[in-house]
Amino acid sequence: MDFDPVLLARLQFAFTIIFHIIFPSFTIGLSAYIATLGVLWLRSGEERHQLLMRFWVKIFAVSFAMGVVSGIVLSYQFGTNWSRFSVATGNILGPLLGYEVLAAFFLEATFLGILLFGFSRVPRWLYVLSAIVVAIGTMISAFWILAANSWMQTPAGHEWRDGVAYPVDWLRIVFNPSFPYRFAHMLNAAYLTAGFVVIAVGARYVLGGKHMAEGRTMLRMGIGLAAILAPLQLVIGDQHGLNTLKHQPIKVAAMEAHWDGSKPAAFHIFAWPDEKNGTNHFELSIPKGASLILTHHLNGLVPGLLSVPEADRPPVKVVFFAFRIMLAIGFFMIGSALLGAFLWWRGTLFEHDWYLRVMAHTWWMGFVAVIAGWVVTESGRQPWIVYGVMRTADATSPVPGATIAGTLALFIVAYGIVFSFGIYYINRLIARGPDAVKANDEPGGISPIASTKNAGQGIV
Repeated sequence: MDFDPVLLARLQFAFTIIFHIIFPSFTIGLSAYIATLGVLWLRSGEERHQLLMRFWVKIFAVSFAMGVVSGIVLSYQFGTNWSRFSVATGNILGPLLGYEVLAAFFLEATFLGILLFGFSRVPRWLYVLSAIVVAIGTMISAFWILAANSWMQTPAGHEWRDGVAYPVDWLRIVFNPSFPYRFAHMLNAAYLTAGFVVIAVGARYVLGGKHMAEGRTMLRMGIGLAAILAPLQLVIGDQHGLNTLKHQPIKVAAMEAHWDGSKPAAFHIFAWPDEKNGTNHFELSIPKGASLILTHHLNGLVPGLLSVPEADRPPVKVVFFAFRIMLAIGFFMIGSALLGAFLWWRGTLFEHDWYLRVMAHTWWMGFVAVIAGWVVTESGRQPWIVYGVMRTADATSPVPGATIAGTLALFIVAYGIVFSFGIYYINRLIARGPDAVKANDEPGGISPIASTKNAGQGIV
């Protein structure tokens, strides 16, 4: 059997990063929620805020651990499957990724220890401060990772000598043209991802008639957050799209399955792109819709896929459908959050079981939207690994395809086992609810420290 090493290396990296991105996108948002609960507890002294804070800290710890495990695998792949890429861009990406570890990961891990083991051992203000520092640490981590990835999308501030990139201006490298938009878009997506998990758990509790005070608090806080951030994401996404059109127009053409740049671009609600013949089948479209969105003029023109050679086009079907999945989830989030805010304003939020049933099953939406957005970003950049400078085919290691296929199969099995146990344990924590935290504090109960230690042993 003939194995394509470039394709397999891409598939292996895609598989591992799809698993990995689930957990940072959750922990970034969840850490901010935990810090908010801590501040509310510090100000009000209400027990529900304290119980919710410690309840979500346990779930955060499990997610953080799985994110670390999957992230380590990703870092090794730079050396095993992408050595030519590492040699060419190591002077740029090495320091950026190193800053993420030194400035963010160590900060998060240190103060997470206080959150896990220090509730009964440190002053209340220090416990809450630790939650705030962890939330800041996750933001810093996202900052450096997005800076590195954005440089690959819109490289700046460097020079190439003998096929190797050398830094010239670090400010231009970090704050490259796409970074501000991508950082804002990803950070907001992470907050929405965690917000809809919180909403789903709260709805589940209220429907089940248990942990009612905490469930109602989660619903109100989650809907309040989503009602602001979901519409904001539409605005950020629009600005991000305009920036992408400026710097990566063929990616936008693939997102819209737009072939002929001499005509205004329609917005295809559905279509089946035919990459061989350069056309679409089964189109259900809004004429000139994409031109209006992208140029703010009905007759505005944007580059089409046919304006570049076929070898320079991304995989259109993958980018086109992933973009529509992200859009569909985004509009659902906006509609459901605004409806929830309206019901809350009317004072009937907890009386509409049909709404709560729907929201109890929306926990997965943020994760799928983040993954779909990542697919759009990375697949839309192809065939470049550093856009316009270095092709993906020139970046891989001289490793036989069969070897990569074997390790990919092992990754699938190992990730399936480890992460199944992790998700199972998170579901167990959710089923037990915030009352379990209170029960652990009672005489004769399991201490929060011992409970957390046991949780860690269960993961490993």
